[in-house]
Amino acid sequence: MVFRAIIGLLVSFFFTTGIWARGGDDLSINPSHPSQYTVVQGDTLWDISAKFLNNPTQWPELWRYNQQIRNPHLIYPGDTVYFSIVDGRPRLSFSDNTQTGNYYESRSSSDTCVISEEDIHQGRTSFAMAQGGRLSPCIRETNFKKAIDLIPTENIAKYLTSPRVVGVNDLNRSPYVIDFAGEHLVAATGDKLYVRSIVDPQTMAYMIYRSGETFKSPETGEILGYEAKYIADTTLVQAGDPATVSIDKSNSEILIGDRLMPKAEEQFILNYFPRPPEVSIKGNIIYVLDGVNQIAKYNVVVIDKGAIDGLLPGHELDILKRGRIARDQYSAIRNDEVKLPDELAGKLMVFRPFDRVSYALVMKSTQAIHVLDKVQTP
Repeated sequence: MVFRAIIGLLVSFFFTTGIWARGGDDLSINPSHPSQYTVVQGDTLWDISAKFLNNPTQWPELWRYNQQIRNPHLIYPGDTVYFSIVDGRPRLSFSDNTQTGNYYESRSSSDTCVISEEDIHQGRTSFAMAQGGRLSPCIRETNFKKAIDLIPTENIAKYLTSPRVVGVNDLNRSPYVIDFAGEHLVAATGDKLYVRSIVDPQTMAYMIYRSGETFKSPETGEILGYEAKYIADTTLVQAGDPATVSIDKSNSEILIGDRLMPKAEEQFILNYFPRPPEVSIKGNIIYVLDGVNQIAKYNVVVIDKGAIDGLLPGHELDILKRGRIARDQYSAIRNDEVKLPDELAGKLMVFRPFDRVSYALVMKSTQAIHVLDKVQTP
């Protein structure tokens, strides 16, 4: 069953146990931090923390000093955050737009509901006395604003369940589309397909994939996995050889030879808490998803380290731009070349590790990032 983390409970857990606390490390304050910042639509908690800290992953250490911001996940566009130093410690204070005194009114048949913005923020439910002495829920329209996210989850949502990274035999041994039912030349939602072969099904839900990128280690050339590109969701209608499946939804045109795999009931978390890995990681960016040429902030990349290397969802890594090779024309050695130092170019966060590779979101980029740039534990 798909698992979604409850943000409020997680934050409470992090603050009470200090599970990700950095053991008393001094906060690295951004020297160009503003004295105050008003949240706008599209901001994330990561973005806001980066305005005050050099390392946004230290945000729990900063936010916990403030007694007013009990839950930084309940910050909304329009709220203002203030930065100050109190008794030698950095602190944040907070003014929220629930204190404006605005109220909203709407009508449910013959009744009127009046609620404040604070009611909206707190999720309070209001009831009104209807004719005849009955209590009935009020129907109301408000300009409700969604609280900001820790990271831009919309950038990774489509990669949480598809595509997948599989072994070479996972696709080659899977059932495949042999023909379309009826006289269709192109299959669409609601159409049926014939598949070889699903004789002893363990599930009724299957996903159609197509072989994609081959992921290799830049150092050894070893194959780390194969991209299985998501094509469609299907439901088994009749087992056999051939079996019959019905298309529930499709992402692109289905082709003869496309492979079917049981729909994985993977667990995933929509609330990520960026923090460094507990182990030393040294790897490389080996691919960028969505076919972009130059990697920038909020692009999704593939790195050549995965779960067997100790990576978990939320692990943060530094991105190092590979130093180029410079020819030394003044050297006494003919055709002498010098490898220039690698330079810090950004940060990424792992959100979906597979066995030997991981999908990661670029959280920060200070210069152009490219495939084969390095990643490592901060």
